[in-house]
Amino acid sequence: MMSFATRADVLAIQNEMPWDARARPETLYQMLRHTAKTFPGRPAVSYQLFSGPTDKAQTLSWQQFHDQVCQAANLFRSLRVKETDVVALVLPNCLETAVATIGGMVAGIVNPINPLLEPEQISAILRETGAKVVVTLKAFPKTDIAQKTAEAVRHAPGVHTVLEIDLNTYLSPPKSWIVPFVRPKNPNNHHADVLNFNKEVSRQNTALDFADSATDRVGAYFHTGGTTGMPKVAQHRYSGMIYNGWLGHRLLFDENDVIMCPLPLFHVFACHVILMAMIKSGAHVVFPTPAGYRGDGVFDNFWKLCERWKISFVITVPTATSALMQRPVDADISTVKNAFSGSAPMPLELFKRFESATGMTVIEGYGLTEATCLVACNPPTGEKKVGSVGVPLPYTDVKIYKDTSDGPVECGVDEVGEICIDNPGVYAGNTYTEAVKNRELYHHGTYLRTGDLGRIDEDGYLWITGRAKDLIIRGGHNIDPADIEEALMAHKAVAMAGAIGQPDAHAGEIPCAYVELVDGATATGDELREHCKIHVHERAAVPKYVEVLDELPKTAVGKVFKPDLRKRAITRIYNAALEEADVKAHVVQVIDSKKRGLVAQLEKTGDVDEARLGEVLGQFIRPWEWAEHAPKQD
Repeated sequence: MMSFATRADVLAIQNEMPWDARARPETLYQMLRHTAKTFPGRPAVSYQLFSGPTDKAQTLSWQQFHDQVCQAANLFRSLRVKETDVVALVLPNCLETAVATIGGMVAGIVNPINPLLEPEQISAILRETGAKVVVTLKAFPKTDIAQKTAEAVRHAPGVHTVLEIDLNTYLSPPKSWIVPFVRPKNPNNHHADVLNFNKEVSRQNTALDFADSATDRVGAYFHTGGTTGMPKVAQHRYSGMIYNGWLGHRLLFDENDVIMCPLPLFHVFACHVILMAMIKSGAHVVFPTPAGYRGDGVFDNFWKLCERWKISFVITVPTATSALMQRPVDADISTVKNAFSGSAPMPLELFKRFESATGMTVIEGYGLTEATCLVACNPPTGEKKVGSVGVPLPYTDVKIYKDTSDGPVECGVDEVGEICIDNPGVYAGNTYTEAVKNRELYHHGTYLRTGDLGRIDEDGYLWITGRAKDLIIRGGHNIDPADIEEALMAHKAVAMAGAIGQPDAHAGEIPCAYVELVDGATATGDELREHCKIHVHERAAVPKYVEVLDELPKTAVGKVFKPDLRKRAITRIYNAALEEADVKAHVVQVIDSKKRGLVAQLEKTGDVDEARLGEVLGQFIRPWEWAEHAPKQD
């Protein structure tokens, strides 16, 4: 393992030899087998159903994990799953989720699905991928995953088998005795065979019954692009997953590390960045509770859990970090050196508070599902430019392109354009399962167009300044504004609607909407919010705020001009926060800076406590400056 401090260090690693010349496993199973042989008795994966620091926990060694992965892969093959067939997982985190994830990749193509999706979205993904087998939960108190999955399977005729995992196996008496009496009725309102996952796995051999894949191939499908409507399905090859594992091993982890990962395995961050790096390095990963950070008591017990497991690395996202900072550090966390944060930018004030309270180093990273995840991260031992996502990782070529009449042109230093990526995780030409969605997705055939706007500074650091595509990202959770707009347009009083993300100290941004009414119609923002609660199909996408305007800002061709709406939302949110904190300043305008994106400009309305001002506005991602010190525009 070797860390890095500068972009030059990254290039030195890259210049050791070409990626294709590196000795590395060809397949995922080869990577797992090597680690199981090297560290058979070391802990691989730990899990506890409840979040208490003394609650029952279970651990699989690398040999046990290897053996169970082989058993799961053999089971899937016995259910007629070939290399090109799909095993879908609709699961929270547990040991079986990790086993089924890797077992599904070894036998065929695994497709982890977010269990928070609605049944119609889950069934749409099952139909899109042609899934044959689904692994999910047996009906269990306080969760509706079994019921949702059964309803989804009913509308997915290609699914022939449902394998159920019973969380009751993690309970001890007397709780385990009670569950059968309070368990919801197990749904069987579909055509598929229903089998017990653990029982069927235990019947299988602990070595593969079939030949491992001969070469690189697609091993996973991950859905992306919005949790409302029909998500797009990205294809991931072994080579991309192994690349993510290699990065984690080379730059961050070795077999002595213990990683706390309260993120869901249906997300690429936990699956590819963490689990693959564990498999490559032999490190130990801990998954607390089925719902991770959303689990009961996880935030309250978090520091004690770090002490219990002697954690060296914490995996987090800004929303979780914000919640953790509302709890005292009430345990010995001296073993924890680093926190790896992704999914959304971390506000400056939160970054400073977290490092100060915990003594950890925060490493911010950037990745995306379409690139099998990792793209860039801040140097663990070098300068961290807060607000940037660090430097591109070895063998990752990031270019900033702008479109011209002569085609794409590469931008200069600090010039903003679209972030485009070429690395071993990009499956050029085949990013999505649907061919039509891959059209115009690449520059020069290999550079994946991310839809993110950004720039690269003189030190090689990457800055994200906005999004070319309009997604609202709520705590790392993608929301398509079109779904909110369509719901509002269904209201008879609404003529036009524009949905955007408004700044939020906890989630980075949350949905809000602005509407223009039909001539002569009346409706209030509150009425339209209530309308959205019924007509927007996902709770996270319901706008927090709806405002009726006399007229929406529009482009020359009559489209809603969203930058003006974003400026309006920043002004409203920042001024409300300043007023609540009794800071004598307010936003007079929001300018569009070429380098920094949208920047709030402030004026003083009295004596200002600058430290307090920094605390208040440091909670948000978008930058600010004093109006008198700033030109009106860049």
